[in-house]
Amino acid sequence: MQEQAVPAAAPERKPPLPGLTGIRTFLALGIMLFHFTPPHASYIRPIIEAGFTYISFFLLISGFVLAYNYAHRADTLKPGRFYAARLSRLYPVYLLSLLISFVMLHGESLVRPHAEFLRGLLLTPLLLQGWSPTLATFWNVVAWTLATEAMLYLSFPFLIRLKWWPRDAKKLLLVFGAFWLCELVLPSLYMLLNPDGLHNIDRYSSAYWLRALKYTPLPFLPIFLAGIALGRFHAAVEVSDRVKMWLTLVATVAVLCIFYFAVPHLPYVLLHGGLITPLFAALVFGLTGTHWISRALAWGPIAAFGRASLCLYLLHFNTWIVLHYFHVPERLHVERFDPWFSYAVMLLFAYAAFRWFEKPVQNFLLTRFVYKTHKLPVQASAPLG
Repeated sequence: MQEQAVPAAAPERKPPLPGLTGIRTFLALGIMLFHFTPPHASYIRPIIEAGFTYISFFLLISGFVLAYNYAHRADTLKPGRFYAARLSRLYPVYLLSLLISFVMLHGESLVRPHAEFLRGLLLTPLLLQGWSPTLATFWNVVAWTLATEAMLYLSFPFLIRLKWWPRDAKKLLLVFGAFWLCELVLPSLYMLLNPDGLHNIDRYSSAYWLRALKYTPLPFLPIFLAGIALGRFHAAVEVSDRVKMWLTLVATVAVLCIFYFAVPHLPYVLLHGGLITPLFAALVFGLTGTHWISRALAWGPIAAFGRASLCLYLLHFNTWIVLHYFHVPERLHVERFDPWFSYAVMLLFAYAAFRWFEKPVQNFLLTRFVYKTHKLPVQASAPLG
């Protein structure tokens, strides 16, 4: 009688956090609109114009969710399996984002010196372009964040095992505050020293050291560590859902007030560097509760695009470029509906890529290489690392 294969045991999983999944939808949409702002958006323009702060919000959530899922089993976490699981989710979509915009390489070759173009061609598929201020936005403008994510994921299994993480909630809050202050050190030094000699810096300013501050991985390590501290704090305290609801409301109102009234008057460098991280942290913590706000964010379409937020983030910029490079709206005679036509295409393409590319490829790689049995392959969806 043939022996039946027993699937490898899946790692213990914590309950999902639908509020955080849903908020990713609005962050990804905010970044999309930040890059391609619609006309007549006066009422929401301050929210769109603050889109450059959403990257640090994403990284804070990333550190929090990883700590939420792994801090309680840090000693048994296998780095190799963790890396494989993260890579199976991120890298296929990343490659897709490069392939759909292969035509952009022609433009890169026209504006860059030959040697720099070749370095970008080599470093970008390896997720190393983000370490070069001049090449960080090569090929896919937004993909510099993947170089940062790669560094953070490589370090996470070792960071989460450090013995100096306190168990006491008050000490964890102090640790969070310390990481937030560390996050502000490099932006503050940049403002003090002004190595590029720039004045009135805004989102359109560009110079070598400013690009190093905005795009290279190391300046984002403190916010990731702050997210880990927040995740450990979440495990160390018991807070009612009612308190979390009010925390979500207060944090949301505070963030919106800053976007509408304070952002134009605050230094861009500090805002980009994490000045309002504590408010984002309060919002993250509040959305871990079960209340009407988190339930609203778990609603079907919002949750669906939250799960597809990686595809939307990585694909939106180059999708827009390809659509307009080939004059698709004009060819389809729908240019009068642009940019709304382009937004719809970007959203539909991102969700299709998630549904029919990201998930199937991820499940195949996880089943084949991460959670495979010793005898027969298991045809099941394995959880993310």
